[in-house]
Amino acid sequence: MSNNNAAIVELSQTANKYRSSIVLQAENKYIDVKSILGLFTTLVGGHAYELHVHGPDAEEAKAELATVFAKHNLNVTIVD
Repeated sequence: MSNNNAAIVELSQTANKYRSSIVLQAENKYIDVKSILGLFTTLVGGHAYELHVHGPDAEEAKAELATVFAKHNLNVTIVD
């Protein structure tokens, strides 16, 4: 789990720079990426995640978050 701490903090900080709604879907759970606590309880194991971004700055948010997920080797599909 400890190796995910940096990923969780960076994802949350990145998400909070944007006004868009940024939600991570893990199986049947939906987590607000702006919530560090939500990420801590969800971002475990080798799940495949889906990222849903909606809002005025969604394109920029998707691009930056994709980079962060890739950097931490997290398997995420960004849903359009």
